[in-house]
Formats: sequence, structure tokens, C-alpha cells
Amino acid sequence: MTSKGDFSEDEWARIVRAPFVGALAVSLADPGGPIEAGKEQMAAVRGAMNPPSREPLLVDVALDVQAMTQQREHPLKGYRPVGGGDPREALLDELGATRALLAAKATPPEAAAFGRWVVDIAQAAADAAKEGGFMGIGATRVSDREQTMLERVRDAVTG
Repeated sequence: MTSKGDFSEDEWARIVRAPFVGALAVSLADPGGPIEAGKEQMAAVRGAMNPPSREPLLVDVALDVQAMTQQREHPLKGYRPVGGGDPREALLDELGATRALLAAKATPPEAAAFGRWVVDIAQAAADAAKEGGFMGIGATRVSDREQTMLERVRDAVTG
């Protein structure tokens, strides 16, 4: 069983922000307006506070996210994607680094559960707001660009 105590402060910050990094990558794949972005981030917060299973690693992340939201602090506060190119690529690199960290320190089932959870949260963000159209008419739930990014997020966190 892997828990928060198995990681340094910087490593833990990377793990806690991973669900939000995945959701942000999807949001940036097909950016909408501020209302859509808000809905997508709220979906990410809800998902990150509700792990799909009771692995200690996932529970510890969810408890930290809950504590941060109660303090009105966002897990991405102060985070800047590294790299001078496309920020979406930097976000995917961050997810890959998180996967590598978990592969080194967590059990394979825990790492796999965490990866699935990040993908589920990214999917929830994609589903949170319709894209395109005019005043909701002709809009789609998940755009092609978001779907493509979801697949890339899946690849980044599950290998």
C-alpha cells in the first residue's frame, strides 16, 4: 500500500495536480469560453474529491484536494508547464512524468488505478460543457479535438 508518506513534498504535489493537469489538457484541446472552462474545472474538482476505489494512494489525493478546496486553493496554483512550445504537450509530459513516478514508488495495481482515475476525471471535464454551436444549438458534448486529447491523456498516464 502506497500513501502520501512515501513521496517527497514535490513528488506529492505532482501527484495531487495530475488529475487537474489531465483535465486542463482536455480543456485546452478545444477551449471554449469562461463558462465552459469553469464547468470543466468544477467537474475535475468533483472527480478528484471522489476516488473510484479505496486505495490509500487515491484516498490521500482526494483528501488533499478536499482540504485545498476548503481553503480555496486550487491544486494547480503556482504550476507552470515546463517547456517553451505547446502547453498541451508540456501537460502530457507532466502526466508521463507522474506515471513514471508512480511506476517507481507505487504498486502496479495502485498506479493503474490512479491512471484510470486521471482519465475518468479528464473525461468528466470533457463531458461537462458542450462545444461549438450557437447558444447550445448544434453543439457536441465532446469535440473531436477533446476526444483526441483524451486518448493522448490515456496514453500518457497508462503507458
